[in-house]
This record gives sequence, structure tokens and C-alpha cells, in this order.
Amino acid sequence: MLGAALAAGWVDAVVGGGGLLLLPAILLASPGIPVATALGTNKLAAVAGTSTAAYTYARRVEIDWRVAGPAVPLAFLFAGGGALLAASVPASAFKPVILAVLVFVAIFVTFRPQLGAVPRPEYATPGRVVVAVGVAGGVIALYDGLVGPGTGTFLILGLTTIVGADFVRASAMAKLVNVGTNLGALAVFAAGGHVWWAAGAGMAVFNILGASIGARMALKRGTGFVRGVLLVVVLGLVARLSYDLLS
Repeated sequence: MLGAALAAGWVDAVVGGGGLLLLPAILLASPGIPVATALGTNKLAAVAGTSTAAYTYARRVEIDWRVAGPAVPLAFLFAGGGALLAASVPASAFKPVILAVLVFVAIFVTFRPQLGAVPRPEYATPGRVVVAVGVAGGVIALYDGLVGPGTGTFLILGLTTIVGADFVRASAMAKLVNVGTNLGALAVFAAGGHVWWAAGAGMAVFNILGASIGARMALKRGTGFVRGVLLVVVLGLVARLSYDLLS
């Protein structure tokens, strides 16, 4: 679980999708643990890593606070609402739709190599900023509370496409919004007693270490590196969801 937390922190800091590694690790290492407790424990570790990555990016990258400022508190509320709905709406209901979206994303990123390569400030009109806040802080945050894995990846692609951020700046803003989604979901899981605090605290330490390494690598190597990791994570999510649906 600690090894998975380290790897998940690295992946989350670069492109998101750390839950793809950490959630299965928790469930495999602790047979019989309630799924809600696994989700809550994952959020405890993840919020530590995303906060570290967000701080690292914010020191080195120019953040568009018109998007990130209102999106973070909105994400806290919508992710909390999603976590409340998670008990009544099974995650399996969303998987076919999410799988279709991920396949489209993989094709789109593959055949649009210019996407996210350079910033497109002309895209960031007031109308697009409002849409980006709604998509990141509302739609994707609700998904994070309901299901979770791939949230950071969806945030990066949304911010790149809507407001024209390059992959590094989009990743920086995604980390800030992801802090809000993780805190919102964690608050709900903790209130319901669904957090394994001792294990979560240990994993948080390793998640912070992985996130710190990942954020520095993304800043040093640039958009091409982030794009490559993004494709790998998207394909991993496609494989995981396809396996879940088939089995």
C-alpha cells in the first residue's frame, strides 16, 4: 500500500489518475474492507499528495486564478455532494459512459499533437472561463465524489481544451481543483466513519513524496513529457474499466 501510494502520488502530480493504482492496492491488501472505507482512505492519502503538488506548481507556474479561484470552493461542494450520492448511485452505472469518453480522449490526444503544446491565451475569454469553472468545479468534481479515478486527467484535458492552457499550466490548475474535490469527498467519508486513519496517514507520507517528485519532473521536462504520461494513464484507465465491465 505504501509503494502504491508513492507511485500514485507521482502519477497524480503529473496527469492525475493515481486512484487507478491506490484503490486496487488498498482493496487487495485489506480483503473485506468496505468499499466506502477504501474510498475514504484513498482520499486521505490523495489530498496530502495533491496539496503538495499544487504548492510545487504554484511556486513555478502562472495560475489563471479566474478559473482556479472560484473552481476550488465549488469543487469542494460538488465532490461532497457526489460522495453523498455514491451510496445510492452505483459507480457501475457510469462506467460505460466513462469508458466511451476515455476512448474518445485517447484518440483526440493522439491525433491532436498540438493540443496543450503551447498556451492559447486567446481562448480564455470571459465566457470560456465561466464554462471552465462549471466543468472543473461542478461536473468533474461531482464525478470525483461519485467515482473518482481519472479526475485529474479529466481536469487537465478540460482546462486545456476550454481555456487553452498548455499541459503544464493545466496540470497546475488541476491540482488546485483536485485539492478541493478530495477535501469535499474526504469530509463526507470521514463524517460517515469511512476513513482508516492510521493506514491513510502512512500512505499520505509516501503520496507526498511521490507528488513532490512528479511535480518537479513535469516542470522540468515540460508539456511533451506530460502529454506522454497522459496517454499512458488514459490507456490504463480504458484497460481497467474494460476489464471491470467484461468481468
